[in-house]
Amino acid sequence: MSAIAGIFHLDQEPVNAEHSHKLMQGFAKYPSDDVQTWQQGKVFLGCHAQWITPESVGERNPYYDSERRLAITADAIIDNRDELFHLLQIDRDQKVTIKDSELILLAYVKWGLDAPKYLIGDFAFMIWDERKQSLFGARDFSGTRTLYFHKSTDRFAFSTIIEPLLTLPEIAKKLNENWVAQFLAIPLTVDAIDCSATVYEDIEQVPPSHSISVIDGRVTFSKYCTLAAGETLKLKSNEEYEEAFRDVFQKAVTSRLRTHRQVGAHLSGGLDSGSVASFAAKALRNENKLLHTYSYIPVDDFKDDWTPRSRFADERPYIRSTVEHVGNIKDNYLDFKGLSPLSEIDNWLETMEMPYKFFENSFWLKGIYEKAQEQGIGVLLNGQRGNWTISWGPAIDYQAILMKKLKWIQLYKEVKHFSANMGVGRKRILSLVGKKAFPHFMRNAPSKDNEVFPKLINPQFAKKTNIDELIEKHGFNRTDYSSQSAYDIRKNQFEQLYYWGLNGTIGTKLSLRYSLWERDPTNDLRVARFCLSVPDEQFVQNGVDRSLIRRATVNHLPDKVRLNQQSRGVQGADGVHRMAPSWPAFIHEIEQNIKDPRMSEYMNMEEIKSALSKIKDAAKPEYVYEFGFRILMRSIIFSRFIKNFN
Repeated sequence: MSAIAGIFHLDQEPVNAEHSHKLMQGFAKYPSDDVQTWQQGKVFLGCHAQWITPESVGERNPYYDSERRLAITADAIIDNRDELFHLLQIDRDQKVTIKDSELILLAYVKWGLDAPKYLIGDFAFMIWDERKQSLFGARDFSGTRTLYFHKSTDRFAFSTIIEPLLTLPEIAKKLNENWVAQFLAIPLTVDAIDCSATVYEDIEQVPPSHSISVIDGRVTFSKYCTLAAGETLKLKSNEEYEEAFRDVFQKAVTSRLRTHRQVGAHLSGGLDSGSVASFAAKALRNENKLLHTYSYIPVDDFKDDWTPRSRFADERPYIRSTVEHVGNIKDNYLDFKGLSPLSEIDNWLETMEMPYKFFENSFWLKGIYEKAQEQGIGVLLNGQRGNWTISWGPAIDYQAILMKKLKWIQLYKEVKHFSANMGVGRKRILSLVGKKAFPHFMRNAPSKDNEVFPKLINPQFAKKTNIDELIEKHGFNRTDYSSQSAYDIRKNQFEQLYYWGLNGTIGTKLSLRYSLWERDPTNDLRVARFCLSVPDEQFVQNGVDRSLIRRATVNHLPDKVRLNQQSRGVQGADGVHRMAPSWPAFIHEIEQNIKDPRMSEYMNMEEIKSALSKIKDAAKPEYVYEFGFRILMRSIIFSRFIKNFN
């Protein structure tokens, strides 16, 4: 709901008014409902507020509790308010008006440094404890809100975004080469392995799932949340699992509808966003509110005849099926004509404050925010984490587990049903299952997925930063993921924090720019813990992948979407098609970068030249998912950042 900032002088000197003013001026480009500050000598706290929830309207933020001698500035929406009311023994007449920042402060009073363990929602906050002469803060478990900081010998300063920190006199605008090396070397959309680092050497960030303490001039982190499969939930029947799922998911969705404005949602043709929209529309009907949905569609003249038969770029038939079945939805279909991954680079670099890799979806992500802002949306729902939570259930990988455990009868049954559901021969399925079950024995088998991702990083720069060892340690040197267990991938998704931070960075910075908050019920901590406790056989049954959500959404989703196993939408497929008019300019910019010694210091120009030679003659739509095109787009994004950096 807010951009927060603060300064803590470790040398006991009062905070300079000019410095605090500059810090807050760094937020001036964003819309606000109020701007408030609080200062007590050596401590300054500020908040550039955007009122999203009903309770936040007119909120004092920063808030000072004179009795307890505590001050807080918070960028937070807390979702387990009812639970906290009970645990903190909040009086009934306070429940409607108490602010989320006050709840966080009361949690700190009761539980001290353990307070973040009791909070569910999206948050970043800092608390000044006058008695202990310390700062304490935290970032939510998945890093949904950002929190950057700088520490010197005499000062600690923090901010929701990076730019305000760069206005302070002792902070040098110096490139963090280790972060850059990780960004260039990692083939996935992960920015960096080090979750506390940023692209600026003098600016760090609080990692997801961590709290931060500043006391006696020392900065310490503490990890307060770890998500891993624990005790298995044991219920008596499928129906009980389905009911338990609906209960926890409805609670997650409903708690994210708190806004005095309108509610929106991303909507594709799949299970995750469809389930979010369905449960949200149902709850909003009780408030006499419509759910506004936003769906990206390709431009009219785009043809996706080059995509696999099981993939489709235009998801409107499935989306409309969901809209008609669910009801209480005002749907919007947006093609963002004239925009492309190339046209939006400078805009995104300004927003993100760092280079990025998600160019395929960049133009429609920003476009949906713009449209939602026009329509008065306060909360914009999505289902981004759904693949690892609510719609988990990989059939082939589950069958591989059965094969490894020698459960032949159950394996036969699953393969038989899956073969019929998918229209694929059993021998083909068993071959895939065998590759998953025994990848070491199958490693010499030919694979279409064995294409090597080009190395964008300059080999000398890689050697200088010793990045190859780090990449290998974290498994980013793989070229073939087809044999890797989906269960191992899912485990990493929850345990490795570098998978979490990117969505939070995008969401925080877009929310500030457009004064609305993107919220993901599939990423709710209660939902994640529930799904991690559910036994595997609930997620795959009778040859049906994602079985639990398919069963649990009977009457919530149309069968066209709910039971669809054979086809999936692909977003951003028309990216290169959109770039066709600017293709000569795209090629020219790459050719200029190849000649630029500043770029060759960081990037592998031989790989860039090789990729360029394969695509320079024509803007073929099918290039959009090819590795060569990806590194060329990444090279342009990175080069523009470097040019603007200096």
